[in-house]
Amino acid sequence: MITTDRTTLCSVSEDDALALRDYYLRNADHLRPWEPRRPDGYHALSEWRVRALQFAEEAAEGRAYRFVARLRGESDILAIVNFNNVVRGAFQACHLGYSIDARHQGQGLMHEMLSAAISHVFLVHRLHRVMANYLPENSRSAQLLERLGFEIEGRARDYLWINGCWRDHVLTSRINPGMEV
Repeated sequence: MITTDRTTLCSVSEDDALALRDYYLRNADHLRPWEPRRPDGYHALSEWRVRALQFAEEAAEGRAYRFVARLRGESDILAIVNFNNVVRGAFQACHLGYSIDARHQGQGLMHEMLSAAISHVFLVHRLHRVMANYLPENSRSAQLLERLGFEIEGRARDYLWINGCWRDHVLTSRINPGMEV
């Protein structure tokens, strides 16, 4: 568990399936511009149970670290923080993905949570590089990542299939200054 002044972040477990489904259904309109289109049945509870189990297995195998965040004392998921595509060997890196409930934007919560979560993956999982990419028009993510110390490394044309079309992304990363092999 990772704690901040206002939140707790826990690794996704099978027990989170219903709360994950509710989070994504509650925020469907809010997240639509930033995510791939989801196939029919994607939000069935049975599918979320399978997905939550897969997420827990990925963490146990060191391939991804996925967290659900909640306000202290609350049961609803506030945000999602994922460190995906973990590559070891000479790279020691991953991709960061995140989202926050539309009701809680603009309160500094994502900065608070990501600061703690990034420190966690640097210290506990010994990663050297965290990469985060965003759509050029996503000014909130651009500002957040800059405040977190991410540096722009470039721009990728037609990088991801988002909301029904190929979209360019700004590529950023943050390096673990204390990482030694």
